[in-house]
Amino acid sequence: MPDEERNGATGPPRMHTDQLAIDAEQVERLVAAARPEWAGRPVTAIRSQGTVNAIFRVGRTIAARFALQPDEPVAHRTALEREARRSARFLQVCPVAVPEPLLIGDAGEGYPLAWTAQSWVDGDVVDPRAFRDARDLADDLIDLLATLRDVDVAGEAFRGYGRGDVLAPFDEWVQECLRRSVGMIDTAAIGALWSRLRDLPAPAGRSLSHTDLVPGNVLVRDGRLVGLLDTGDASAADPALDLVIAWHLFDPAMRERMRTGLGSSPDEWARGAGWALVQAIGLVWYYESSNPVMAALGRSTLDRLATSAL
Repeated sequence: MPDEERNGATGPPRMHTDQLAIDAEQVERLVAAARPEWAGRPVTAIRSQGTVNAIFRVGRTIAARFALQPDEPVAHRTALEREARRSARFLQVCPVAVPEPLLIGDAGEGYPLAWTAQSWVDGDVVDPRAFRDARDLADDLIDLLATLRDVDVAGEAFRGYGRGDVLAPFDEWVQECLRRSVGMIDTAAIGALWSRLRDLPAPAGRSLSHTDLVPGNVLVRDGRLVGLLDTGDASAADPALDLVIAWHLFDPAMRERMRTGLGSSPDEWARGAGWALVQAIGLVWYYESSNPVMAALGRSTLDRLATSAL
């Protein structure tokens, strides 16, 4: 799994003003109630780059995930059920290890929402600073994306929300982030790039996409891709969406290796840059103090975009 154990900590750091409280003692009781056969296994809070869920390791083989922000309980459980179905499907086609959904647990012990347990996946979270020119990892990612693009999604439409359709509807979000980021990033360069990318045409077709292929969801060992996390939103989307990983990880030579290895057209490659911009633009101003790893990722990705020859 990507995350280091938090020495002496029992819960996640605070990143959101409305963040829900959850700690290892609560998790231990919730796990025991949901699956008595798991009772007594050590529960450890995990340091994660993630901003959506608190992660706890249960024993050696289970990861329990708890949403960090409030939601309507029925809608939240419905979303978790949908994520479990998507994760199970992705498990069947992904060429590297991914979590297997194990259960959806009930609210309780002071935590107000349903939660999930998945199998633990071994590996180290990829570090963008260490893999800028990693040819083996670039080739592994090419193989991964090529495999996903070969999955039959005929008849499947984009799910209708989030990233993965067209870029233009994200203009309001990008403009707000640019206003909030003055003095923190090169807003002039990023704003000019966005003005060229936002009106790119929609993709001609859809392919199976992880939809959140950021470094925190990519596991490596000895420099090679061994696993992916957070597969609950995997669905049919713009094939360019997963190209964000090239901008999050690589310098120009390895980005070009990915572009040519996947045979990306100029429009597809530019849309991938657009999705990376949409994803990275909010990371610096929002997480500058609460999640420095995510803020640093936003900066490095935006720097790559601002200095690219798109």
